Amino acid sequence: MRRCANDIFGYCNGEPEWTEQPIIQRLEVGGKVNKTPIEWVKNPDGTQGYTWNPITGCLNHVNGMCKGGGFPCYAYRLANGRLRQRYLGNGNLTPLDVQIAEDPEGAKGRASDPFWPRFWPERLLEVQNMPKNKGVFVCDMSDLFGIGIPEDWTRQILSEIECCDDCRFYLLTKQPQNLIKWSPFPPNCYIGVTATNSSMFADACNYLSDIEAGVKYISFEPLLGHIHIQNCTQEDLGGISWIIIGAQTKPTRLPELSAVQEIVEAADRAGIPVFLKDNLKPLIFSDPLWAEGLLNWAGELRQEVGK
Repeated sequence: MRRCANDIFGYCNGEPEWTEQPIIQRLEVGGKVNKTPIEWVKNPDGTQGYTWNPITGCLNHVNGMCKGGGFPCYAYRLANGRLRQRYLGNGNLTPLDVQIAEDPEGAKGRASDPFWPRFWPERLLEVQNMPKNKGVFVCDMSDLFGIGIPEDWTRQILSEIECCDDCRFYLLTKQPQNLIKWSPFPPNCYIGVTATNSSMFADACNYLSDIEAGVKYISFEPLLGHIHIQNCTQEDLGGISWIIIGAQTKPTRLPELSAVQEIVEAADRAGIPVFLKDNLKPLIFSDPLWAEGLLNWAGELRQEVGK
């Protein structure tokens, strides 16, 4: 049974009263815990999962181009587009001293930047009304372990995750060096690291090997080049048990087919499930003769989920 939700001051006493109805109502009116089109975010039964954004915004970019590979950030685009006024309405920003350390000039205009990290404490309670056995991607509009994110924000969110031990939570970061601060993670956490090139891949394996988590995974999305993975064992891979591969979108930039195949072949040798995102279809189905090992028995993209 779930414990009572962690509010912004800590845990309260007693057991919560919750039903499935509140979350269903929020989903129908576009609430903050939403069904997601991100293919790999699955409920344990294989149906499509949810996103939850108690933090929004990120400092790991230069004018919307991610520092982790130089590709356009979709979250930045949304924050400066249809979500702009909603985000600007939240004045709960990362403390100024944290921001100055990263960007002393940019911090001066932080309140007018919808993509500065913001905390939404009222959203902490939302997952407590989730139906059981759901899969939730945490902070897809930010990075829970990112630059300039106060540890107190991260701590409160992890506390809520631990309360909801009957759901699965996907966490994904481009700052794997910060993961060790929070290990061991609750057993219902899938802990992932984004790697777009060989250098980020090596860092991901190194830092993931140091942590304890129910499932550890690497997301090669967007895959921007060949990864030095051919001779890696599962031990070399930091004990990961899942790999995701995807292309850059908006604008589309497909990887080389051989780069995808090399990762999949290494994963197969190590017994690691692979999830190929739909945005790879134009690449893989352009020449079915070269798609061996990338399709399942039904001739569809392999979209396996780690366990």
